[in-house]
Amino acid sequence: MQDASPRQAAGRSRWTWVEKLRFLYESDAHEAHRFRYGLLVFDVATIVFIIVSSFLPRYRAMEWIDVIIGLLVLSDFLARIAISRNRLRDLAHPVTFADIASIVSFLAPVVGEGIGFLRILRTVRFLRTYQLLSRLRQDSTFFRCNEDLIIASVNLGVFIFVMTGFVYETQHWSNDQIGNYVDALYFTIAALTTTGFGDITLAGTLGHLISVVIMIFGVTLFLRLLQVLLRPNKVRHPCPVCGLQRHDRDAVHCKACGTILDIPDEGSI
Repeated sequence: MQDASPRQAAGRSRWTWVEKLRFLYESDAHEAHRFRYGLLVFDVATIVFIIVSSFLPRYRAMEWIDVIIGLLVLSDFLARIAISRNRLRDLAHPVTFADIASIVSFLAPVVGEGIGFLRILRTVRFLRTYQLLSRLRQDSTFFRCNEDLIIASVNLGVFIFVMTGFVYETQHWSNDQIGNYVDALYFTIAALTTTGFGDITLAGTLGHLISVVIMIFGVTLFLRLLQVLLRPNKVRHPCPVCGLQRHDRDAVHCKACGTILDIPDEGSI
């Protein structure tokens, strides 16, 4: 048998790496779950760094940290593109643009250090990934019992931090009232709740548009969270006949079709 050509060997090597990446990003193995949880921890740590760094002067060391984070984000981004089965669709996804914006912001500090707040968008992507949700349901009784509340809270939190970062980045250079991330967060919460203290305002057409977006979308997400908090506490358990997902915790029959349910008892939390 003839030896494989260098091109064939390189192709096998390339596909081996793709398979390894798919194993880490998509499989149900314990190592893959630990890897994805590690990515989630990295996301959270990056968000904390972005917030804390808004209070500090731009030291040279911080720029190096930016570059390191940017390279890690770029590696993750390239890995996801490598394992993608439909690259054109994935490249056109809004999350991809969020990734590109964060990579540019970290690797090119001159663009503006705070564009990296878009990194928080990735947290929602991880939380809504089927494998991660399935793992959280398996690992945590608390998550199973409060999944809707957790997701609604994350959605509201993501919106608040994204809009806070946007307010900070567009205003702190020209608005004396926005001195740091907390000032921007204070304004965002005041606008979201329509409290309107008036001690911090955004001037100009862009500032007014930002305020309108915060009030409209923020109130919507807040009401969604409130709805989850006030509605009766139910469990997720698909009916085997009609597929109804939500049932009372002590339900024996499906309210839609009457099928007998076998809802697992979660026990005490």
